[in-house]
Amino acid sequence: MESASTSENPPEPPGSRFSHFVGTVIALLTLMLPMLAIAHFSVADPPPATLPSYPLSRSRE
Repeated sequence: MESASTSENPPEPPGSRFSHFVGTVIALLTLMLPMLAIAHFSVADPPPATLPSYPLSRSRE
C-alpha cells in the first residue's frame, strides 16, 4: 500500500559563497602556516659547534 504523501525533506538552501570561501581560506592557512613557520625559523646552515678549549693540566712524573 502506497501513501499519497511523500515524506521527503525539503531541499536545503545552497551554502553561502562567502562561508565557502572563508572555510577554504581557513583550511589553507591551517595547512600552510606550520610549514611557513618551520621554514622561517629553521636555519639553513647552522653555525659549527665549537668546543670550549680548556688548558690541560700536565700530570707530574
